[in-house]
Amino acid sequence: MKITYNAPVVLSLSILSIVVMGITSTFDGNFASDHFASRGNIRWNNLSQLAGLISHIAGHANWGHLTGNVMFILLLGPLLEERYGSGKMLLLILITAFTTGIANALFFDSGIMGASGIVFMMILLSSLVNFKSGEVPLTFVVIAILFFSKEIFSAITEDNISQFAHIMGGVCGSLFGFSSKGRSAS
Repeated sequence: MKITYNAPVVLSLSILSIVVMGITSTFDGNFASDHFASRGNIRWNNLSQLAGLISHIAGHANWGHLTGNVMFILLLGPLLEERYGSGKMLLLILITAFTTGIANALFFDSGIMGASGIVFMMILLSSLVNFKSGEVPLTFVVIAILFFSKEIFSAITEDNISQFAHIMGGVCGSLFGFSSKGRSAS
């Protein structure tokens, strides 16, 4: 038996996130927040801040934040990457990261970092893997109700968590799932 790099996009995002957290916790406590975060009140002529609209998914506040996200990404991501292909998975991740980053910059003063939006995109997208045109899977309905209810109720507490990013990720996953109409990468 040999170990394979079976889901290159998902594994690369996970490894990048671990490296960023390792540098942050070992050498520079501000590395993630300085280089892998999306700012509120973004300066549109600042290349670093524009890059943060996407790169924020590789930065995390602490090891617990990182571990929680990476576990879900490594659980759901390989199945989705196998289903949709590496190219489409990369595109879905980049679109979700950008959508989350730009929405946060437009509507909020606070910055965001972490792959939680990607996690919630994958959760809702995975519930639509067997979606057929003209049908809505009951699993999707239940997950969507639970997910959006939890995020809306969580939004009224001050916990430094961007429920809006979670919701944007969930919306992206739902849109991707319904637009794919059950098509796979093959």
